[in-house]
Amino acid sequence: MSEQVGLRGRVWFQALTGNDQPRTGDPGSVLTADAQERGETALFLCVVPNPDSRFPCVRDGQVGLEEAYALATRIREAIDDDRDKPSAEKRSIIAIIDVKSQAYGRREETAGIFLSAAASADAYASARMAGHPVISLIVGHAFSGGFLTHGYQANRILAFDDAGVTIHAMHKEAAARITRRSVPDLEHLGHHIAPMSYDVRDYAKLGTLYRLLHVNNPIEPTESEIVEVRQAIADAIDDARTGTDDLGDRLNSPAAKETRKAGRTVRTLMEEQWVAV
Repeated sequence: MSEQVGLRGRVWFQALTGNDQPRTGDPGSVLTADAQERGETALFLCVVPNPDSRFPCVRDGQVGLEEAYALATRIREAIDDDRDKPSAEKRSIIAIIDVKSQAYGRREETAGIFLSAAASADAYASARMAGHPVISLIVGHAFSGGFLTHGYQANRILAFDDAGVTIHAMHKEAAARITRRSVPDLEHLGHHIAPMSYDVRDYAKLGTLYRLLHVNNPIEPTESEIVEVRQAIADAIDDARTGTDDLGDRLNSPAAKETRKAGRTVRTLMEEQWVAV
C-alpha cells in the first residue's frame, strides 16, 4: 500500500516543533507553531490531510481555501509582530512540505481558490522581502499549485534525497494525458530531460534546491538525523540572511548555469528587448 500523502509532513513537524495539533481557530489540516531553532524563535508551517474537512478535495493532502488562508494569516501575523525589529532578529519561517496538489473542486473554484492561493504565496514572498529568512523543507510530495501556495517562495529550499520525494508541476498520469504519451514514455524522457523527470536528484540539477539531505527512513527519523536536519535548516537560514531577498540565486547557481543555459540566454535576450522598448 502506498504511503499516505502528508504523513511525512506531520512526522517532521512534530519532530522539529514537538507539536502536532492545529492552533485554535485553524482548520485541522494546517499545523503552525513557534519553536526554537538554533536559539531563535522560528515559525513552522505544515499542511496535512484532514479527513473531517468540509471540503472533500482537501481530505487527503491538497492545499485548499481554508489551508491557504490559514497559512497566509499566520505568516502575516509574524510579519506584523516583527515589523519593527532589525532584520537579524526577525523570525525565520520554515515551511514543511508534503502536499499532492491544490484542491481542484467545484466548490473551491467557485469560492475563488485562486485568491486564497495567491494570498498564501504573497504572504510567503512578503515575509521574504521583509527580511524573514523563509526556508522550505520538502519531505515528501511538492506538486503543482500546492507547492506554489505553500513553500515555493522560500529563500532556500531543502529536500530529502529519497524516492518518496517528488517535485513537479503535475502527477505522471496527468502529464501523460496532457502530452499524449504513456507513463513509461514520460519516464523514459525524464532520464534525458531534467525538467520532465520525477527524480529529486534530477530536479536538483536545475539549481533551485539549496541542498539535498539524506535520511534513512523519513517516517521514523533517528535523533541524529533530526539534529542533522536542524543543522541544515540553520545553515540555510544563515545563507538566506547573507543573501538577497529575491530568488535570483535559483537562476545564477552553478547547477542552473550548467543545466539551464538556453533558458538563461532567452531570459537575457528578453530583458534586453524589454529595456530597449
